[in-house]
Amino acid sequence: MSTFGALNTAYRGLTAAQQGMNVAGQNIANAATEGYTRQRVQQSSLAAPAQGLFGSGRPEAGQGVSVDGIARLGSSFLDSSARSAGAQAGYASVRSGALQGIEEILGEPGENGISTALQGFWSAWQAAANQPSEDGPKGLILNAANSVTDKISSAYQALDSQWSSVRAQASDNVNAVNAAASQVAAYNTTIRSTLAAGGSANELIDARAKLTDSIANLVGGTVREQPDGTVDVLLGGNALVTGGSVRTLALTGATTMSQASGNAPRVDWVNPEGAVVLDGGSILGALSVLAPASVNGGSGGVIAEAAEAYNNIASALATAVNPIHKSGVTGNGANADFFTISGGGPAALSIKGPAATADIALKLAGKGALDTSIADQISQLGTGPGSPDKIWSGIVTNIGVQSRGAQQHETLTAAAQASAQTSRASQASVSLDEENVSLLTNQHAYQAAARVMTAVDEALDVLINRTGLVGR
Repeated sequence: MSTFGALNTAYRGLTAAQQGMNVAGQNIANAATEGYTRQRVQQSSLAAPAQGLFGSGRPEAGQGVSVDGIARLGSSFLDSSARSAGAQAGYASVRSGALQGIEEILGEPGENGISTALQGFWSAWQAAANQPSEDGPKGLILNAANSVTDKISSAYQALDSQWSSVRAQASDNVNAVNAAASQVAAYNTTIRSTLAAGGSANELIDARAKLTDSIANLVGGTVREQPDGTVDVLLGGNALVTGGSVRTLALTGATTMSQASGNAPRVDWVNPEGAVVLDGGSILGALSVLAPASVNGGSGGVIAEAAEAYNNIASALATAVNPIHKSGVTGNGANADFFTISGGGPAALSIKGPAATADIALKLAGKGALDTSIADQISQLGTGPGSPDKIWSGIVTNIGVQSRGAQQHETLTAAAQASAQTSRASQASVSLDEENVSLLTNQHAYQAAARVMTAVDEALDVLINRTGLVGR
């Protein structure tokens, strides 16, 4: 190698060490930046020049180092695992939150629950049986009946509001997916052109990865990397994002819980139209809880199933009380139902008790004024396997079991997500100790390359300026 070749080799070492220090500094500066993936300078050695026809034949040293690029030290496999875990965690979180919301509406056990209201209702009939000639106990029956029906009605309305709230959140999430998909497509275009021009797009890739993580948390799906640096985002095998192109999603179907039967909320492609197949994410969790109640009961959307449970307890209460009450005589001398359920709407919203104490029957027809046969029978309806109390207890137990299972599922998926993110972070996150070592290594390499350059420069100075001065 010529002396000038050695000078060039030293220069290459200087620039490579300088690039290494720059990248180490970039890593250190972004050690706390969310979503940042550490980088490393990719280097390769330059071979010695080929020996020409008139070469010396002696072994030659290489020509130094080449900086080939700046690598992003992420892992596609770990990224995919983190996205998959995030999709499952998003699904479980929504279902768990919905069931916990239903438990809050139930208010069981507690003073504001239906169980307490039913106990007060039966107790009011017992009190009236003990004082059949007094109007006060009859007034307590009216108050207790209104308490039961009001609690049933208000709880049903609260579930209806919860349904609407979950749907509104799902709609917002669909819009968020569309916005994120558009940004991914824009990043794809920029990354492709940057890489084609020989530039580094690592920071752009990091930003795009955060968006694909967000999409996975919302709707699941898969991400497929392409040779040109772009990624395709697929939902159920259909492309949401392809290169710079994006398809739009829309939340369709019922907008109220009463409309959900036969027209459940769903996510569709806008153009061309078609149903979207989701495999996870918070939107799928929302769709599962927004589904209508099952015909057979228990396997539909949890909110609609809970609302249907209130309809069932309203019907069960009327079915248990009315036949007994109608067999007696009211203060007006009539035979009438105690509870009325009007219209074709939800029973929970239309169940009503008597309007006045005169509409209450305590005794059988033909019995004396102090007969309390009706009141005695109704006061005992809270016991027995088919009583409204037992039916309600079964409803509460079933919802509690579902909620507990959903919470356990949420805990497990959250732990799996945390584990996947930790595994990814161990590969991609910045280690300050490692970066300090890299910084010192490149610093010493820079100093050594500078010393080589100084030595070569001094040798050239002697050759050029002092050769031929011997003996003068």
